[in-house]
Amino acid sequence: MKFSLTVMSGLAGLMLTSLTAQAADVTMRISLQLPMKSHLGQNLLLFKEQVEKNSSGNIEVQIYDSAQLYKDKEVPAAVGSGSIEAGVASLTRYVGDIPAVDIFYQPFLLNSEEKVRKAVAKGSPVRGPIDEAISGTGSTVLWWQAYGGAIMLSKGSAISNPDDMKGKKVRVFGKTLGQFVEATGGAPTLISGSEQYLAYQRGTVDAGMTGVSGVKSRKLYEVMDTITVTNHADIEFLVVVNNKWWAALTEGQRKIISDAATYAENDVRNYITQIEADAYKVAKENGMKVVVPTDADIAAFKAASTSVYDQYKAKAGPLGAQLLEAASKF
Repeated sequence: MKFSLTVMSGLAGLMLTSLTAQAADVTMRISLQLPMKSHLGQNLLLFKEQVEKNSSGNIEVQIYDSAQLYKDKEVPAAVGSGSIEAGVASLTRYVGDIPAVDIFYQPFLLNSEEKVRKAVAKGSPVRGPIDEAISGTGSTVLWWQAYGGAIMLSKGSAISNPDDMKGKKVRVFGKTLGQFVEATGGAPTLISGSEQYLAYQRGTVDAGMTGVSGVKSRKLYEVMDTITVTNHADIEFLVVVNNKWWAALTEGQRKIISDAATYAENDVRNYITQIEADAYKVAKENGMKVVVPTDADIAAFKAASTSVYDQYKAKAGPLGAQLLEAASKF
């Protein structure tokens, strides 16, 4: 299987780091909040292997996983300022500078793989303007990493409709998702991905949102027992590099890195369905119950969350209106 082979070869690439370090002309450090065993970590290993192989070791890629250097929310500023060459951040972390990026979190807007693929295609009427806007924050987008649809996690009972959300404290990872929780009767709490395990374990929140792959990589099945497959939002991560660092590279170095980024992006996008299926399997094997809402439940969620769209339109400005129009056509 290709995914397994790329992981194995990526691990082999890590073992070669000490050998390539002395010959490297360029060092590229990448901050990642997730564990290396997560599919985003494995995707970075694939990128590392490609870059170091095709540069004959002249470019060394160092990966700092599990938020060793920066938490997810700190990555945009760290990369934009040049404190680190590169980092992985969830798209919503740019919402402070570019409110329109939360187009991916508008409830049930991009709720199929076909729609998501159209939206994230390089140069698409949705992704193109977002990549351009992010360049204004001091960072260049190298590639997008698919993380899958947003699901609900809970303990004891499912969050299948707005009635189940009422009175619940819910972990979210973006303000727009928080608005969705509020609109459906819950109380949102913003908690980073690396801290959600403890939040569930300690009862800081009653429920939470994440991608199902995170249930596997973070072992969330140890602290929660139910998944509700809402797919109410699409979760995307970005690998970004500092603009000045990028501009200082030679044309040849940029091509090697860009080609490896394209390779890595295609790989993770093509395997996200399998990755999610594997994660659901692991969740069930570890005792989790997986609940699929009925059409009536989804309709109730949609009806309850219209205010989220209104708030988006008010805050996202002309760019938001442009993206919403484009996404609505998919």
